[in-house]
Amino acid sequence: MTALQPSLACGIILLVAIWVCWISFSQAPAEAFLFPRLISVAFVALAGWTFARVLLDPRVAEGGITWTLVKNILPGVVVAGVYVFFAAKWLGFYTSSAIAFIVILSLYDPAPHDQVRAWLKRVAVTAGYLAVMYLLFSIVLKVFIPRGLFI
Repeated sequence: MTALQPSLACGIILLVAIWVCWISFSQAPAEAFLFPRLISVAFVALAGWTFARVLLDPRVAEGGITWTLVKNILPGVVVAGVYVFFAAKWLGFYTSSAIAFIVILSLYDPAPHDQVRAWLKRVAVTAGYLAVMYLLFSIVLKVFIPRGLFI
C-alpha cells in the first residue's frame, strides 16, 4: 500500500459526500428532502473528519484494503447498488427494501441456509426492519419515498 492510497480514497469519498449533499440541497420540494439533507450533512462531516485524520496522522489507515476485505464487502455493495439505482424506483421503496435486506442478511448471516428456523428468523428480522423503516420514514419524518410497481 502506498502512502497516497488512504488519503486518495478518503478524498474521493469526501467529494462523493459533497456531491450527494449538493444534490439533496438543490432538489425541491424542500419538505421531501429533509431526511436526505440531514443524512448528507452527516455524511460530509464524517467524510471530512476521516479525511483530516488520514492527512494529519497517516498511521490511522495502516493495513489498507485487502483483497479479502474486498471479497467480503463486494456482494453487499452490489446488492445495495442494484437497490439504489434500479429496484427502489422500479419495485417501490418498501418492496425493494425488503428484498435487498433479506438478500444481504442471507449473504452475511452465518446460519445454515438449509434450515427452516434460520429462514424464519431472517424473515422476522426483515419484517421488524420494515416496520421500523415505515414508522421512521412514513410516520415520523413524512419522507416522500419512491413508488414503483408495488409499495
